[in-house]
Amino acid sequence: MTVRVLLADDQPLIRTALRMVLTDSPDLEVAGEAGNGAEAVALVEELRPDVVVMDLRMPVLDGIEATRRITAGPDGPQVIVLTTFDEDENVHGALRAGASGFLVKDMALDEILAAIRVVAGGEALLAPSVTRRLITEFAARPGGPGGPGGPPRRELTGITEREREVLTLVGRGLSNAEISEQLVISPATTKTYLSRLLAKLDARDRVRLVILAYEAGLVGA
Repeated sequence: MTVRVLLADDQPLIRTALRMVLTDSPDLEVAGEAGNGAEAVALVEELRPDVVVMDLRMPVLDGIEATRRITAGPDGPQVIVLTTFDEDENVHGALRAGASGFLVKDMALDEILAAIRVVAGGEALLAPSVTRRLITEFAARPGGPGGPGGPPRRELTGITEREREVLTLVGRGLSNAEISEQLVISPATTKTYLSRLLAKLDARDRVRLVILAYEAGLVGA
């Protein structure tokens, strides 16, 4: 099955580089290109791609609002945020808007292709190393959950103490293997806990679990 990808970036050079590497991959296809968020929303309606690679900072309509509109419907494509992470303060907003993960613009091209395939398969992409950087960024901000001037911490109800432990480790950016090792449980058991957390917390994917862990004060406090 060929994965159809829409590229949304206001920098033609970025789109060209991505288009070239995608074209060389037999299982990936460039469905279209957009130079701003409004074009991306319109092209999604017209072309029905499987995945949108979305820049955050674009004219007319930014990547966060474009992502929110694209993922609002039940049959919308998966969205991967494309960012220069160290300079961008909008990653959290994009993930909350419905993005299934994010790429850093200086990643190797084969990593970008792998990320597109992962997200097209219905999985969230949040590499442990990037998750840790994201949580560090959240923690450095004033007005975080439960802090002065910030929103109240989110209450997590209906989960067990063990599930809370797993959620905390997910929020810290640990992989399934690292969670299994730290809690001395099997990988299959770790997957079971994650499945239960997704169902109980009505979370679409692992990205949402990271955000919930942060909002509940389990990490970044």
